[in-house]
Amino acid sequence: MILAGDVGGTKVHLALYNFAAGKLTPVRDHKFPAADFNCLDDVVKAFLPDAAEKQQIAAACFGCPGPVRDGRLKLTNLPWTLDARDLQSSLGIEHIFLINDLEANGYGIPELAEDKVFTLHTGDASSVGHRGLVSAGTGLGECLLIWDGKLRRHHPIPSEGGHCDFAARNEREVRLLNYLRTTLNGRVSFERVVSGLGIKNVYAFLRDSEKLEEPQWLHDRMAGEDPNVVISECGEDGSSEICAQTLSMFASAFGAEAGNLALKVLAMGGMYLGGGIAPKILKTMQNGDFTAAFLDKGRLSPLLQSIPVRIILDETCALLGAAAYAEARAAELSGRSEREASVTVRRN
Repeated sequence: MILAGDVGGTKVHLALYNFAAGKLTPVRDHKFPAADFNCLDDVVKAFLPDAAEKQQIAAACFGCPGPVRDGRLKLTNLPWTLDARDLQSSLGIEHIFLINDLEANGYGIPELAEDKVFTLHTGDASSVGHRGLVSAGTGLGECLLIWDGKLRRHHPIPSEGGHCDFAARNEREVRLLNYLRTTLNGRVSFERVVSGLGIKNVYAFLRDSEKLEEPQWLHDRMAGEDPNVVISECGEDGSSEICAQTLSMFASAFGAEAGNLALKVLAMGGMYLGGGIAPKILKTMQNGDFTAAFLDKGRLSPLLQSIPVRIILDETCALLGAAAYAEARAAELSGRSEREASVTVRRN
């Protein structure tokens, strides 16, 4: 069996997969609140209390937020430092790999069923070439999917592009930038606007600086529930103007940054939107704000018009990618040929 993990800033999603005849089959999975644990080892041990089941695991891979260097990384949004060698020793699993979370998503894209991908902008769906992946969740992750024409597969190249400088494009975004420069005491990255944290930042700007009304009922809900859930629900159903405008500004900035990455990687093979936010606000994502900003690239706008944009609806995409990577790398280290390894990684 293969153990796969998607380590996020708020939750750790673990899953077991069987691999047979070139196909990954899910066995079981579970989500754990990251804040309830001191380290990843403890999360895995909670997921695998049965020693006999753990002994069946041939390899494991965890997609994690942040740059992985020599099998080691300090997580971006969690106070954890991970080392693949330490995990091997602690968990007793022979092959353990750490890769960037967006890299894991990149490996998972070829495994997605057709109904798990929503086409936001059609573009030229027949075009083949590099792809881009932008995921808005707890943070903002980005990945380049480089097309290898000879092997006919995409190679995920992790990036920390979500931490690049936020670029204001209109007067309201200039005011947002200045507001965040004050509240954050300095530099503002795209992640401060396009992420779960960003949604709360935009809402606060509209309330405090733009003076949009926050009704008492909304104030009470924001105080007692997850603010992002409240903003998303009330913005999508139209019950709150400030929430609707928050989502509109978020979607527009999301589209602008997706267009930026599309230009940088020349993503003729399409742009993919991952993370947990976009699937939850599909109505807003389709209202035109995202697409208008994505296409608004001056003389290069016709190029963007030809690039498809697709939203990943399957929350297990990173798990599939991590499992595929673990199986293929373990096969390589065990001396099996690439032909025997997972077709997931080979055809990606």
